[in-house]
Amino acid sequence: MHNMLLRPGFILLALILVSSSAFAQSGYKLEFKVKGLKDTTAYLGYYSGDQTFVRDTAKVNSNGVFAFEDPKSVAQGIFMVVLNTTPVLTFVMGSDQRFMIETDTEDYSGHAVVTGDEDNKLFFENANFLASKYKEADPLIKIIRDSTLKEDQKKQAREEFKKFGQEVLAYQNNLLAKHPTTFTARLIKSTREIEVPEPPKRADGTVDSTWQFRYYREHYWDNFDLADDGMIHLMKPVYKEKVKDYLDRLFIQDPDTLTKEIVRLAAKTKKNQETYKYFVWTCMSHYSQHKIMGLDEVYVNLYDKFVASGELDFWLDKKAKQTIKDYVDKIRLSLVGGNAPNLIMQDKDLKPKSMYDVKNRYTILYFFNPDCGHCKEETPKLVDFYNKNKTKFDFEVYAVSTDTSMAKMRTFIKDFKMPWTTVNGPRTYVGHWSKLYYAETTPTMYVIDAKHKIIAKKLPIEQLDEFFQRYDQTHRPKPTDIGERKKL
Repeated sequence: MHNMLLRPGFILLALILVSSSAFAQSGYKLEFKVKGLKDTTAYLGYYSGDQTFVRDTAKVNSNGVFAFEDPKSVAQGIFMVVLNTTPVLTFVMGSDQRFMIETDTEDYSGHAVVTGDEDNKLFFENANFLASKYKEADPLIKIIRDSTLKEDQKKQAREEFKKFGQEVLAYQNNLLAKHPTTFTARLIKSTREIEVPEPPKRADGTVDSTWQFRYYREHYWDNFDLADDGMIHLMKPVYKEKVKDYLDRLFIQDPDTLTKEIVRLAAKTKKNQETYKYFVWTCMSHYSQHKIMGLDEVYVNLYDKFVASGELDFWLDKKAKQTIKDYVDKIRLSLVGGNAPNLIMQDKDLKPKSMYDVKNRYTILYFFNPDCGHCKEETPKLVDFYNKNKTKFDFEVYAVSTDTSMAKMRTFIKDFKMPWTTVNGPRTYVGHWSKLYYAETTPTMYVIDAKHKIIAKKLPIEQLDEFFQRYDQTHRPKPTDIGERKKL
């Protein structure tokens, strides 16, 4: 049985982490003998992404002996013995999942003796080696961190500390060379930074200033295997964080560029269903509510490529696919760069008002609810911005009340002195606004250009000035554009 450990939430991603396909069929038997421990219950815990789970339970006898056993093997990764809710012993689960660990409560890790598994022998030897080196280097670290000392007083300490680093590197390089396929070796390798060489010189003696950046990006995954599902089961969500870092930091934040790169990387993970679904879902989650405006288009693209196509049918059932589709259908309505459908609704005088009747360079489409507390905070800001900048940026506001009450809308207009066209959303001539725009929370704002194209959405009102200034600089209308606008 898989019980949540330490975390109350349970989200769709958890389906990835505990799905039965993650476990092979050869079985595991983990025996423990812990001096000083008796008559209690121990749990076998493991990490998956940023979640922590319990895999198994065992009774500890009066001699500190207990065992976890199952006919099904588990995915490789970092596991732990847990007492109550506290992890007391961390170890690795590699290809050999039948072994024994003897230790004591004085120092679970430091006194661990492994029988039957080379991987865990290496794991504890490396951990103890690092601990001993850190203890030796501690006096040097204190000197280096002492803010009262001058740099020349720290010079010798830095040089000696550098030797410790070289010793650790040599030790781990030897481990990697002799035992490259063990999980311990793969774990160590995954933490290694990419060493970027000096750029080559051209014939004229100059260098390409982008060469090192391109080298780093091309070799980013040299030490980290995206198809190794053991990398999903680490103490920290390293897999997810590396994917996000790679996409956010090393690529132009353009939907097409990012989608193309994600599809390329997904192909590398496809040989392992566990990493394939984890990688794809990590990327989809990342772009479902991305902080950069317009990148929700990546989410839509990934849905089309991997979900709607049936690529993930081995994992997602019909209900899960429908849930995702429902969300995608909503955000697909109003992607940045897409067409802004016209709205025709009744104003406070029950007269139909068309959004397309706005002939300014920009239209701010503002969805609000008269009972919304946040709307009452933001609307005065928009009124102030409107009164100060309407002429400067040549824009008009078309506000839509999402509440059915005309009386509430009229009161809201009066109370906040809204000087623009305000209409009642439910009193529509073109269908419900929710079928045309994604605005499930209020207030929600879209910026639309004269050609009825969405150029921004969900901008904070405080950023409107900066947005208009930048957009005006990079999208100055051509004379033909102005002529076309006047004809609209």
